[in-house]
Amino acid sequence: MKYTAILAAFAAHAAAVSVSGSAEGFAKGVTGGGSAAAVYPTTTDELVSYLGDSEARVIVLDQTFDFTDTEGTTTATGCAPWGTASACQVAINQDDWCTNYEPDAPDVSVSYDNAGILGITVTSDKTLLGSGSAGIIKGKGLRIVSGASNIIIQNIAITDINAKYVWGGDAITLDDCDMVWIDHVTTARIGRQHYVLGTSGDNRVSLTNNYIDGVTDYSATCDGYTYWGIYLDGDSDLVTLKGNYIYHTSGRSPKVQGNTLLHAVNNYWYDNSGHAFEIGSGGYVLAEGNVFQNIPTVVESPIDGQLFTAPNAAANAVCATYLGRDCVVNGFGSSGTFSQADEGFLSDFEGKNIASASAYTAVQSTVPSSAGQGNL
Repeated sequence: MKYTAILAAFAAHAAAVSVSGSAEGFAKGVTGGGSAAAVYPTTTDELVSYLGDSEARVIVLDQTFDFTDTEGTTTATGCAPWGTASACQVAINQDDWCTNYEPDAPDVSVSYDNAGILGITVTSDKTLLGSGSAGIIKGKGLRIVSGASNIIIQNIAITDINAKYVWGGDAITLDDCDMVWIDHVTTARIGRQHYVLGTSGDNRVSLTNNYIDGVTDYSATCDGYTYWGIYLDGDSDLVTLKGNYIYHTSGRSPKVQGNTLLHAVNNYWYDNSGHAFEIGSGGYVLAEGNVFQNIPTVVESPIDGQLFTAPNAAANAVCATYLGRDCVVNGFGSSGTFSQADEGFLSDFEGKNIASASAYTAVQSTVPSSAGQGNL
């Protein structure tokens, strides 16, 4: 009987280690840890060690790794830029942010968990997989370090990172890395950004089938809607955003600037109390086949970058020259619209790996039930 139980446990582990599918879009061809033997961390220290070492690894999470209180707490003076109501986030004075940018905001006491401030280091040639719905990292995010490449993160959840505090920590940070595929990941109750691509180049990144859950007790808009969603600010970044469910946000979902080429295709934005896109200088956005439901302001004005929204069949035909196919119109329900056809940057897609696009009519019925952890 004991031998049978051991075999059953081994079989369960073996079945959980495979990457499901393959990356679409700019990060097509990423292999992560490849054929490395799977490892199953059992402690937070083991998880940190596996993610940060120099070995090619397939790391499987089959439990919750709770980093809360593992690095102590800090009590300090912060500020309240959006007021002191119970639903408002307050800010940690990180790098004198309150002092320099919000000098008139009232001082408040902040007490935050230190583990959340800086994510777990992730180095090259890593695959991080969740087993079913069991792989959860709580209280700390992931930080893909400068120079890292060839990374797959699939079917995990990252939750509860100092949700009350701006500058309390990000779920997933990328900066100066390449060939990263993040797929079927759920993020929830995050103090700062769910995804942030920093000011250095991140080169080729595909964010697919993820669930950004913006429901929160604390927000910069004081309404229970997360403001800090996706921040794309890299230098020469190529980002594919496909099949994601972006729910209950109030801004920056995404914010695009720096020198970022973003292909946003077949995503579903639902229930936003502010704006979805914010496009700053150096942001180049092709948005096609998406659904915007209950999004009053789809894109914040003014648009300082460039935007092609696949407005109609005649305009969309220009895409065939650069993408190898016509672009696909977006769909809107109880939402504002956006209709802009800046064509000059479409040539930047030529010769690159481009995600396919389905009609928006298929998005609303499939994306919410297929995005995020546990929906492979």
